[in-house]
Amino acid sequence: MIDKTAFIHPSSIVEDGAIIGAGVHIGPFCIVGSEVEIGEGTVLKSHVVVNGLTKIGRNNRIFQFVSIGEVNQDLKYAGEPTRVEVGDDNDIRESVTIHRGTVDGGGLTKVGSNNLLMVNAHVAHDCVVGNNCILANNATLAGHVQVDDFAIIGGMTAVHQFCIIGAHVMVGGCSGVAQDVPPFLIAQGNHATPFGINRVGLKRRGFDKESRQAIDKAYKLLYRSGKTLEEVLPEITAIADEFPAVKPFSDFFARSTRGIIR
Repeated sequence: MIDKTAFIHPSSIVEDGAIIGAGVHIGPFCIVGSEVEIGEGTVLKSHVVVNGLTKIGRNNRIFQFVSIGEVNQDLKYAGEPTRVEVGDDNDIRESVTIHRGTVDGGGLTKVGSNNLLMVNAHVAHDCVVGNNCILANNATLAGHVQVDDFAIIGGMTAVHQFCIIGAHVMVGGCSGVAQDVPPFLIAQGNHATPFGINRVGLKRRGFDKESRQAIDKAYKLLYRSGKTLEEVLPEITAIADEFPAVKPFSDFFARSTRGIIR
């Protein structure tokens, strides 16, 4: 079903069964598969391929040579009906690739809303990218990676499969992330190590002085007290009880499976 207000360039192919919303603009030489849904106001600039069981939300700007929903690179994938979901108001720049999920990974690759995926970024199968994130040029996520809200991943950075990048994290460019990065941190290097709290980012996002100081206190307990995670976790939880802004930090460790960067 194609809304009558949508524009489709004559050189593009939209297969029967695709759902194209109001005001969608599909530029030249695009291919849209039969099981794709594109929400209103989304723009495909040119040479964009959207395939498989893929749902794209509203008002996204998708630039040339992007591939969304294509067969993933997991050698165990055998053509199962796995999915991709993309939210609203994303900028997906040239040559970005977002691959469909796998059965073992839950069957879904998901990108939230208000994200910027810069040139040649890669989101592999079963990744979950939150909202308001930035993946800079050539940032690559291996399978099953989770990127929480407001995280920034620098250019030429690779994230190992199953890693979690916490909320408000800043990962510097040319890094190799092989373990989980707790919220609010700056991380850099190969392998990535912590360099303190992302104070500038937190201030820009409206964290008040007391909250920033509480987050800094939790960070110092974790990384500078000389205690184990098991020893400091009750203290961090107590800080989170008093300052709710710290709660993502205390909750993070229950999700972590690969250990945290040190």
